[in-house]
Amino acid sequence: MAEVSFVEATCRYPGNPGPAVDQLSLTIGDGEFMVLVGPSGSGKTTALRMLAGLEEVSAGEIRIGMQDVSHKAAKDRDIAMVFQNYALYPHMSVAENMSFALKMRRVPRAERRAKVIQTARMLELDEYLDRRPAGLSGGQRQRVAMGRAIVREPSVFLMDEPLSNLDAKLRVETRANIAELQARLGTTTIYVTHDQVEAMTMGHRVAVLSQGKLQQVDTPRDLYDRPVNAFVASFIGSPAMNLRTAALMPGGARVGHLTVPLRPEISAAAQRGGLTEITLGLRPEALRIGRVEQAPGQFVVSLVEELGADAYVYGHLDGDPPGGKHLVVRSEARLPPRPGEVIGLTVLPGEEHAFHPETGERLG
Repeated sequence: MAEVSFVEATCRYPGNPGPAVDQLSLTIGDGEFMVLVGPSGSGKTTALRMLAGLEEVSAGEIRIGMQDVSHKAAKDRDIAMVFQNYALYPHMSVAENMSFALKMRRVPRAERRAKVIQTARMLELDEYLDRRPAGLSGGQRQRVAMGRAIVREPSVFLMDEPLSNLDAKLRVETRANIAELQARLGTTTIYVTHDQVEAMTMGHRVAVLSQGKLQQVDTPRDLYDRPVNAFVASFIGSPAMNLRTAALMPGGARVGHLTVPLRPEISAAAQRGGLTEITLGLRPEALRIGRVEQAPGQFVVSLVEELGADAYVYGHLDGDPPGGKHLVVRSEARLPPRPGEVIGLTVLPGEEHAFHPETGERLG
């Protein structure tokens, strides 16, 4: 196991106008499960490949333990990587795939066999050791790829979107297995995904990237509760946070015909910045549905997504501009409102978020 550090690490591809990863500074603690998340082109996979030795570090450093490995060959970095496409040898059995790296290191056959059997039991693969990859399901192949990494006993595991080829049900099951396995092994793990639900449910901490730059690194709960800018606020959470331009006025911020009271620290930050409007953020669960005559805002329902215990209600506030973006509200009612219905809407006190309308930085 080892601590991993990116120290102002930069990667530039020839012909690209800007860096793919731009001065990334990030420390992953010994034994930590760190998730890198971001949209396509954010630099998360490039950062992982830089750490793996598969992409050149143009500037800055990458350290494993106390050692600068920025220009070391991949084979000399004591890492093991699990790829999106499994990368198994089709002509080899499960046992041969798992032991291949040990064989290349000339580990004695008896020791190889013992490690493979021990790891296969851990991953519930012991009955498949003689099969070839073609005879396995997608989830089983992914476990073989995990097993191949585990038997090497590396200092660091690197995982590049390892669940993206699995169906939805198997993804949920496998991500729980990976998180449990990492906790049992205690090996430093860096995991890349574009799926923020995966990131929030698996990582000890999550690093959010956009356009090659680190936006925020924090625990899943703090990322959700205190996003540092509008990008993180919109990316973390499903459904996404409602973000609206809102005019400042006495008593709060105005959205449609609804006035949302603001916390004193938000009002003070807006006043210091000389702002007349803000980007107001409201999570779907921060909005409450009620009777029209008892709520300050009227809401016209356009669409309802029923998910069993919960439902997400999409619609527009009275006073919204025509064709504007939907507002999303979480409903816990057993009988949610129906499309076309007009309902009342209230914002829970203290649940509002506010961002600078130009920079996107958090206010208050």
